[in-house]
Amino acid sequence: MPVLSRRTLLVALATVLAVLAGLVLVQLLRPRAAVGLNPPATLPSPPVGAEVLLAVGDIGSCERQSDEAVAALASRLPGAIALLGDIAYDKGSAAEFQRCFEPAWGPMQPRFHPVPGNHEYETQGASGYFDWFGAEAGTPGEGWYSLELGSWHLVALNSNCGLVGCGADSPQLAWLEADLAAHPSACLLAFWHHPRYSSRRHGSAPATDALWDALVARGLDVALAGHDHSYERVAADGAREFVVGTGGRSLYAFEHGPIPETEVRHTGNYGLLWLSLAPNSYEWQFLSLGTPAFTDSGSGDCT
Repeated sequence: MPVLSRRTLLVALATVLAVLAGLVLVQLLRPRAAVGLNPPATLPSPPVGAEVLLAVGDIGSCERQSDEAVAALASRLPGAIALLGDIAYDKGSAAEFQRCFEPAWGPMQPRFHPVPGNHEYETQGASGYFDWFGAEAGTPGEGWYSLELGSWHLVALNSNCGLVGCGADSPQLAWLEADLAAHPSACLLAFWHHPRYSSRRHGSAPATDALWDALVARGLDVALAGHDHSYERVAADGAREFVVGTGGRSLYAFEHGPIPETEVRHTGNYGLLWLSLAPNSYEWQFLSLGTPAFTDSGSGDCT
């Protein structure tokens, strides 16, 4: 039987220790997932005269039941629903919308206001997305539109900038500037898929700078996004941004620290954002699934 040298033994020991250290690091970075998918014990109610908007992204997956649990929570709440992209995984095909999104979410379709994510464009021209949502998704090939919700002006944008353009000379920015000029409002909310500010895996999306700057110039109050599979609240340029990529597909670990704009961030719970939009103010509450529950709530004024 061969006798291992001291050097060989030390190398083997070092290899084992490195593997163990790697396993420990993976566990430290893994999201501390809540147990179960039970809904909150109590649900919020809006003040008299306020409109309700629910917001969530990164949703439909045939591989999990978590998206169905988020859909069940949404069905118990009144109001419009902003779908923040990556709605049907993995490629946003017609078949995936039919099999992985429609069974749980389809009955709420009249309430939807969607924006496309990057996964929708895994199908050519995001055709599965535009076909399923129809006129509610805006013009095929564009994907931007606006609407009124009570006294609030809501703008839906397409943040797939490499495909549709978001820069200074883009048709989307020209449309946005014209839309904001035609709809002056004390209360302005915008939503798209890629967050302008995020501390998670994908991070901030400076490609949307021109759109963000145009909105801020008109007094942006609230911005909503998905893409990063977590919850984060950010304050920047006088606006408050919420990243709500907790619709059921998966949850990401935090791989580095918060950015200077971060106010609150959390991973480990699926759920959705509830917004109450009043004539001169708004309230928010993140409604989580599972135990222990996580919540983040507060209020703000329109600027």
